[in-house]
Amino acid sequence: MGELVKKTIRRIKVDLKKCNGCRACEIACSAFHAKPKYSSVNPARARIRVVKDLLNDEYVPIRATDYSKAQCDGRRVYVVDGKEYSECSFCGTICPARDLFHEPDSGLPLKCDMCEDDPPQPEPLCVQACPLNCLTYEEKEVWVEADEEQVRPAEMELGLKSLVDKYGYQELSDTFARMSQKAKG
Repeated sequence: MGELVKKTIRRIKVDLKKCNGCRACEIACSAFHAKPKYSSVNPARARIRVVKDLLNDEYVPIRATDYSKAQCDGRRVYVVDGKEYSECSFCGTICPARDLFHEPDSGLPLKCDMCEDDPPQPEPLCVQACPLNCLTYEEKEVWVEADEEQVRPAEMELGLKSLVDKYGYQELSDTFARMSQKAKG
C-alpha cells in the first residue's frame, strides 16, 4: 500500500426534482467565463447545460467534464423517480456525439473549472444563480493513495489535445511554425 495523501473532492450535486429548466446556471456560467469577465452572456459558451426533453418534462443540468475523441454507445437507460433518462442525459463528457461543451467560434472543448478565480468564489456561479436550489456545492476531504492522484489537463492542454486529435500532430506543428514566422515578421 502506497503513501496516503489528503485530497479535496469538489462537486456539484443536482436535485432533478427541483430543476425547471430556467437555465440561470447557463447564463451565470457564460457571463463568468466571458472575455472580459461578465461582459456578455452566451449560453453556448457555458460549461453547464440544461439537457431538456420537453415531451417528457425532463430537465437535467450537466457540467462539462472530460474530453473524449470517441463517443460511447449511449444505450443505457436510467430510471429516476419513475422517469426514464438516456445515458447521455447525465454525461458531461465532451464528445463528438453532440455539440454541447464546444466553444462556438473555435470548436475547442469547454471544461468546467468550478469558477476558479482570484479571489476564489465561495461556490461556483451556477450554484449561486440557481433560484430553486437545484444545484448544491460540496467539498469533502478524502484520503487516497499518492499514485492515484491524477493530474488533470489544464484548459489550454485540453484544447491542444483536441486539435491534435482532429488535425494531427504534424498539421498542428506546421501551423504553430507558420504563426511564429508571421509574429516575427
